[in-house]
Amino acid sequence: MQLRTASRGIVALLAMLSCSAAQALSFRAYLSVDGSDSNPCSVQLPCRLLPAALNAIVDGGEVWILDSANYNTGPVTIGKSASILAVPGAVGSVVALGGPALSITASGLTVALRNLVIVPFPASGGTDGVNMTGASTLTIENSLTANLPGNGVSVTGAGKLKITHTIIRNNGGFAVQLLNGAAAEISGTQMLANAVGVVAQSTTATTTTASVTDSVISGGNVGVNAFTSFAGAVARVFVTRCTIDGTGFALASQTTGVGTASVAVSYSMITNNDYAWSQTGTGVIRTLGNNHITDNTSSSGFLTPTALQ
Repeated sequence: MQLRTASRGIVALLAMLSCSAAQALSFRAYLSVDGSDSNPCSVQLPCRLLPAALNAIVDGGEVWILDSANYNTGPVTIGKSASILAVPGAVGSVVALGGPALSITASGLTVALRNLVIVPFPASGGTDGVNMTGASTLTIENSLTANLPGNGVSVTGAGKLKITHTIIRNNGGFAVQLLNGAAAEISGTQMLANAVGVVAQSTTATTTTASVTDSVISGGNVGVNAFTSFAGAVARVFVTRCTIDGTGFALASQTTGVGTASVAVSYSMITNNDYAWSQTGTGVIRTLGNNHITDNTSSSGFLTPTALQ
């Protein structure tokens, strides 16, 4: 109780410095387990659910979660630039029920999620953790996305995704799905026991890319996959300083005979997989050197040595 009181005292001081009582919308809104959506979402009178807090902030504002609890009762659509974060020590939970937990459908937004836990609500029809279809920028930091029937994070179209120091585990679909023009930078992240780790897929004449650095992918059917099925489609994945362990196919590059798919790997450990790599169609898998590819059961297709430039 003393820790909670002290934390609220700190955020109250910050609120006084950042907000004006005369403003209809605030830069910062607050959520609490004992809040009410009829409140103004101030630190003294916090709201209870995430949609109310998002409605209370200006474009580019912040939502601070003060206590450990769930903060939604259905899919939440983020329609403005915002940072949503749980204060240290609080488990800010957003649950997937009746669809994805969080959706971003608008373009031109900048959204950041920090220190959140995204999980399914039991037997509620939840799907993905975070689903972005708008051409916006999404950053996920120090968060957990786990046990979802669908994907941990899914981006379709020209959106940009950055994930750092996050755990994505035990999801029934992809840890990270990138489709038809999406671009992702993933670093310092653990993707564990998902059906598939990272996929960059183009089924239209778009370029889809992912870079995965200093991360771990373990378990599941496929670790990293680049896939195209359309003329003019491009899919590229770059893997550096990573460990891929215990998957069916660690590195997979696939085309249906059209498009350009490639996976490039350097300074990484590929071990204990059924297939170290799988190359099909005109897909290319390149090793840029200094990899440790050992103790895998088999491989399929070609691994192309390529000098670092």
